[in-house]
Amino acid sequence: MAIKLIAIDIDGTLVNDQKQLTQHTIDTIAKARQKGIKVVLCTGRPITGVQQYLEPLNLSGDNEYVVTFNGSLAQTISGTPIVSHNITLEDYIDLETWARKSNIHFHMETLNYIYTANRDISPYTIAESFIVKMPIRYRTPEEITNKLTISKGMFIDDPKLLSEFIKNFPQELKDRFYVVQSEPYFFEAMNKNASKGNAIAELATKLGITSDEVMALGDQGNDLTMVKYAGTGVAMGNGIDELKANAQFITKTNEEDGVAYAIEKFAL
Repeated sequence: MAIKLIAIDIDGTLVNDQKQLTQHTIDTIAKARQKGIKVVLCTGRPITGVQQYLEPLNLSGDNEYVVTFNGSLAQTISGTPIVSHNITLEDYIDLETWARKSNIHFHMETLNYIYTANRDISPYTIAESFIVKMPIRYRTPEEITNKLTISKGMFIDDPKLLSEFIKNFPQELKDRFYVVQSEPYFFEAMNKNASKGNAIAELATKLGITSDEVMALGDQGNDLTMVKYAGTGVAMGNGIDELKANAQFITKTNEEDGVAYAIEKFAL
């Protein structure tokens, strides 16, 4: 069946290790769009961290879409929400409390800011702020109110510490949230209904597109749901083993224009 929508992760997938788009990838995506194929960037980043890639790909307006915060939000590039699944203030308090008990750094993200209750701000929070181009605000838990729209919580720390933390993460919280390790130093908690797979499924339904007409490409655990949902699920050559095991095709790495290679093979 012809591909009508291509969902593409950003970090480790669309861009190379220098966080750059190659001209080959830009040109290949342009050819897919000329065929009428919808190209949707799907990322753990907020929209502020996606903007730099939209212009070179010529993606703009209310007819093009982006999935952010690992599926907590799907919106038009102009900013109109299509799918929205947030976490509550009570959710935030419970997640932050568990991080504090476990001596693990934690922050949460809204549409405009990263909020942390750690006075000694984690270098991983600073790195995230730089990558997604979103400022950090220090607030005590008592200063966080239900006036904030919280897209996701992130446990962020040294990979060895985080790995041990994940092993001991309570089953009650696993059942209550959609949790995923998106990087060795990021473990994310979101609304149970949020995931890249669910967001793409809901968006595709609104566009009259079936899963068989969707192609999804990714490299990490947060891409698993959309790779499993898509009729053509593609893992990057640099992807984790679990993703490769659930994909129909393993393309080249992000350093070898793996996205362009897969689009040429299946969509062009």
